[in-house]
Amino acid sequence: MKTQNSGRSTRCIYLGLACLSLVLHLFLAFLCLSVLQKACVLPTSSSSSIPTRTDTQHCRSISHSSSSSAALPSRKLPTIPQSEDDATEWENTLIGAGKGQKVNGRTKLEELFEHPLYNLPRPELQDDDWLLRVKKKEHSGDRGSEEEEGEDAIDDDSQGSSASEEEGYDKMSWTSAMETHPPWLRFHLGISRRELYDRKDPNLAQLTHYLATQRVLGAVQKEGGTQLKLLVSFQNHGQALLKPMKQSRDAETDGNLFYFSDFERHNAEIAAFHLDRLLGFNRIPPVVGRLINVTSEVREITTDKKLSRTFFTSPVGNVCFYGQCEYYCSSEHPVCGRPHQLEVSVAAMLPDLSLAPRRSWRSPWRRAYSRTKLAAWEKDPAYCDTVKQRPPYSHGTRLLDLIDMAVLDFLMSNMDRHHYETFETFGNETFLLHLDNGRAFGRHSRDEPSILVPLQQCCRIRRSTLLRLRLLSLPSFRLSDAMRESLLRDPLAAVAPLLSEPHLSALDRRLAAVLRVVEACQGHHAEVIHNDVEGYDQQPD
Repeated sequence: MKTQNSGRSTRCIYLGLACLSLVLHLFLAFLCLSVLQKACVLPTSSSSSIPTRTDTQHCRSISHSSSSSAALPSRKLPTIPQSEDDATEWENTLIGAGKGQKVNGRTKLEELFEHPLYNLPRPELQDDDWLLRVKKKEHSGDRGSEEEEGEDAIDDDSQGSSASEEEGYDKMSWTSAMETHPPWLRFHLGISRRELYDRKDPNLAQLTHYLATQRVLGAVQKEGGTQLKLLVSFQNHGQALLKPMKQSRDAETDGNLFYFSDFERHNAEIAAFHLDRLLGFNRIPPVVGRLINVTSEVREITTDKKLSRTFFTSPVGNVCFYGQCEYYCSSEHPVCGRPHQLEVSVAAMLPDLSLAPRRSWRSPWRRAYSRTKLAAWEKDPAYCDTVKQRPPYSHGTRLLDLIDMAVLDFLMSNMDRHHYETFETFGNETFLLHLDNGRAFGRHSRDEPSILVPLQQCCRIRRSTLLRLRLLSLPSFRLSDAMRESLLRDPLAAVAPLLSEPHLSALDRRLAAVLRVVEACQGHHAEVIHNDVEGYDQQPD
């Protein structure tokens, strides 16, 4: 009897131990699963680098994903904004919750653009002040009615070409009605003698959304220039200029490098657009950042055989290419995805040269682009007097336009301004196009005073420019704060800040240097400020 009871007790003990073991195994399995899921959450905007290929593949193996490319942090963007309210919603979505500190219900940037200096009254634009106009029908039975805009043949680039005959391009569906025009066409029709775009135009947000989200249908290498850039095509016959990421945002230019030996930066193109807008110039075509898939959005769709031959897979498995150009287009200087995803800047193209011819002007303060020689302006302190004696600087506002451009270049430390362009239609009475800013924001630890030589030698500046600079030097509208907030509106800010804090601090330091140069000019010259804001007597406050 005792033996039977002992056997029963033993079986009960074994059964209890088995149940306990099963519970412990289930608990450990649940704990491991939760830890692994947390490990696969990729970094967002707080991260300063793109997730590595190994990390991304590890997460794919755990989740059994069927995707063939590395996943990068991204946000679901709203649909294309159709009104000013929708445009504000689009920008707020990009900023993200909690990043835009609001005062009196508005952010610092909103307060800045509400200031009277950014809303000065201006003469109404006349017909000949617009770069492009909708043609009128001349037929007897339909005189005065509008016909479809003549831009149905636009390639939307200056010299490049793309595979516009490829499948995937939709038929043009726009009419003379503005609401049917794609954002790039509205941008073209909004260019005036005064500026490239109106800051208050809701199409600006629609255009940046278009550039950041449209499916890429074609990609070819853009001809001309010294470094690699691509011409990409979208639906509705839109095109954009793409510059790839060549180095990290925080990589500062080696002090031993000459200005013409530096890489171009994708984030510099984006930051230059935002700075130009903050200064109230509106002379840089809209630029936005985005992530592209090097394989599916370039390699597999390009019709450029020369470009396609430069693709290869790196030893660590990244897809790379280098194209053909004058500098840095070699297997030693490739552009590489991680393993497929690549950060790029995407800039809106200007109207085709056949529709809106542009004239290229050699800058009087162009550098010698030599390691040993000096330019004329570097040797002659009175060089500006010579410049003033020859057209188009002998009359009009061209010299003031150059000084505006010098201020912009000094703030972002761009030494590569050898030429500038204007629209021929407007003659000499128009603004300068501030194009090609990829070599800006290379150094934050050193300022380059030679960029300000046009201001120092000529001692002339627009009153509107000076007043806005003074406004941006005030604590309530500090340039670095406004720039930081503005850059948060770019999609790539979700990956990492477009400009590091040292670069933002350098903006404030350089702005103070510009104001000191103006003060020094006023101490030696009587007519320094050109009054272009008649009727505005207030000082920035």
